[in-house]
Amino acid sequence: MERRRLGKTEIQVTPVGLGCWQFGQGGNFVARFWSALDQSAITDTVAAALRSGINWFDTAEVYGAGKSERALSTALSHLEVRPGEVVVATKWFPFARSAKSIRSTIQTRLECLNPYPIDLHQIHQPWSYSSISAQMTEMAGLLKAGLIKSIGVSNFSARQMEEAHNALAPHGLSLASNQIRYNLLDRRIETDGILETARRLGITLIAYSPLAQGILTGRYHDDPQSAATVTRLRRMSGAYAKKSIERTRPLIEELRLIAGAHGATVSQVALNWTVNFNDSVVVAIPGASRPSQAEQSAAALGFRLAPKELSRIGELSRAVAKR
Repeated sequence: MERRRLGKTEIQVTPVGLGCWQFGQGGNFVARFWSALDQSAITDTVAAALRSGINWFDTAEVYGAGKSERALSTALSHLEVRPGEVVVATKWFPFARSAKSIRSTIQTRLECLNPYPIDLHQIHQPWSYSSISAQMTEMAGLLKAGLIKSIGVSNFSARQMEEAHNALAPHGLSLASNQIRYNLLDRRIETDGILETARRLGITLIAYSPLAQGILTGRYHDDPQSAATVTRLRRMSGAYAKKSIERTRPLIEELRLIAGAHGATVSQVALNWTVNFNDSVVVAIPGASRPSQAEQSAAALGFRLAPKELSRIGELSRAVAKR
């Protein structure tokens, strides 16, 4: 599978990784956004991702209060993956914390992920009590101490992302990535300066929820009643309501036609568009609750969308996407 450079680092990642939010095992409120998976199911899903060519995994402290990190490391260890053979990204959760917490919690992150190193450590939200500069100073200290290999942020605006980038410059470092929501139904980064700033500064954008939490699979358009099976927290978003499903149906039908021409699925076309519409600036981390989902995500890179297909999909999505 193709590899792309993460920011200006030497780290190489596949255009599609595996998001591990679903691995939180009900450990806290955030983890209960998804149905709890047992370790066996998690290990099987990680195995499928590796078998399909995916080389990196994104988790976070807040996904089950460390349970996702531990589940990921347990799975990789069971599969006899050696440290350094895959890329592991995690995140520090800043809510009601100062920048000093970045250093005081790093050993817990390393213990949860043991024996796998932290290739990318990210600020999960721009919510810290401390300034972005102070947070980047702490991150730079971790990198220079050899505790992490690169620095990223998540959910940062264009201004905040550039501020983080500039704060790292005096340390001789650069910001590797900004993890943001981006998919065919949410294209705000194209108009709010994030995409433009990332291009200019050489920062990789990591798209989370690239399938809009399942809406872009077409499953709920084929069977609207299946929305009742998702967790209550997900249903509260309103995305699974009948009105929302019908509003996006023209886009799904076009994705279905294009998918048929490529022997692919609706979700694979949507994911292919996400990582290729903006050249190599965007990579994606779809989640998976079972092996087949990880395999399907990896297979999204097995075909090439023609320029006219990319344009047609983009045109239809503009009518229904957040911009």
